[in-house]
Amino acid sequence: MNSLIKLEITRALRNKKFLFFSVVYPSVLFLLIAGSSDSSTKVDGTGLNLAAFMMVSMVSMASFGALTAVLMGNSERIAKERESGWVRQLRLTTLPGRGYVLAKTASAAVVSLPSIVVVFVVAAVTKGVRLDAWQWLALVGAIWAGSLCFAALGVAIGYLATGDAVRPITMIVYFGLSILGGLWFPSAGFPDWLRNIASWLPTHAYAALGQAIELGNAPHAKDVFLIVAYSLVFAGGAAWLYRKDTLKA
Repeated sequence: MNSLIKLEITRALRNKKFLFFSVVYPSVLFLLIAGSSDSSTKVDGTGLNLAAFMMVSMVSMASFGALTAVLMGNSERIAKERESGWVRQLRLTTLPGRGYVLAKTASAAVVSLPSIVVVFVVAAVTKGVRLDAWQWLALVGAIWAGSLCFAALGVAIGYLATGDAVRPITMIVYFGLSILGGLWFPSAGFPDWLRNIASWLPTHAYAALGQAIELGNAPHAKDVFLIVAYSLVFAGGAAWLYRKDTLKA
């Protein structure tokens, strides 16, 4: 299992296109959206300047920008590996389903972590974002850990779809969760029934973790529970699909 983890991490780091969209693109996205903001402008009711207030939502979006590549990369790579026979070769080994999921998730984590750090550095240097040291560390930890939930989802999608269908399915899932979770538009503007649905989505809980920390508060127990629960469901589903695909062969 350790050998497979090292292999997956090496493959991810060698993919220049993957690295660009995972590490560079999120910081570019932040600059495009926050570039015209004045660091002295305060957001009512928060005491934060506009760039700082936007940072968590942008980091959430940037993390999902990185996870777009991770989600697409994981799901597409797995679908192609199934078609090429690589997964069939893994079935001949003693690798358990959880080991396969762990290897794919670990490779995603290696790339998603620097993408978060780069956005923070860019925000601090170019927009004058200032937070306490514990907030920086807590934000990195919370956003990075939360991203693993969606990395596992990418593995599951890779076993649900064929090589031709995996890209559109992944994009539908990604944009659907992003929009309904309030990442692109504030969920406060949704109708009551839609806002209630959004509050139970993993993307909504994911964004709420960072927003709470940035405001100096502890994350809500409900948001932490949802991220952990969805992570277990996605990881368990991915492992089950791996075993099911093994039995089918």
